[in-house]
Amino acid sequence: MRFGIISDIHGNLPAFEAVCEAMGPVDRLLCAGDVVGYNPWPAACIDRVRELGAVTVRGNHDRAVAFDGGRRFNSMAKAGVRHAREELGDVDMEWLRSLPTEQFVADGRIHMVHGHPEDPDRYTYSSEFSASMIGEGVEIVMLGHTHVQEYRTFEGGIVLNPGSVGQPRNGDPKAAFAVVELDENGDSPTVMEHRVDYDIDRVIEAVEEAGLPKQIGTRLQAGK
Repeated sequence: MRFGIISDIHGNLPAFEAVCEAMGPVDRLLCAGDVVGYNPWPAACIDRVRELGAVTVRGNHDRAVAFDGGRRFNSMAKAGVRHAREELGDVDMEWLRSLPTEQFVADGRIHMVHGHPEDPDRYTYSSEFSASMIGEGVEIVMLGHTHVQEYRTFEGGIVLNPGSVGQPRNGDPKAAFAVVELDENGDSPTVMEHRVDYDIDRVIEAVEEAGLPKQIGTRLQAGK
């Protein structure tokens, strides 16, 4: 089976559209959270995720919009939360509230979380990836949160962060995603990392039109 792996869309519709086009056909789309936050299109991104039937877990920005308002967030993040809360209707808010903190798919072969299997809010970079994160019967642990595209292979399986669709933070402004091939015969999974250009100027203009902090848009040019 072919899985599209995404995370951290953060309300960036142009980036999400570019990723969906570049990804091509997949059997299932998996999203490691933070569909909303920061950028101006939270409702449109939720609509697209639901239309595609993406299996999704709750990120910290999803939780902030749905529940607590992001009390500990910085000013830019709080502005994105306020914007999302103003734009989203009851159905979208209920969808965010319904998201679980983890999911198992492909008969348990893929374990989805946002930050870390033991803590959904933990920033887990590749230097901290370990075999201990991979549970019994799991072949891939997929996570997001850091916005950095990376994966490591261990004897027991793979830990994968596809990077951020809507706000990359590793110095590359291109939207990030991955594709995973799971062999039905039990062979080792194959991971393919991808990056794709999108219209950042459109995001910058929309950020300003929405009255959001200008840096939310301009920092996308530097991928940070």
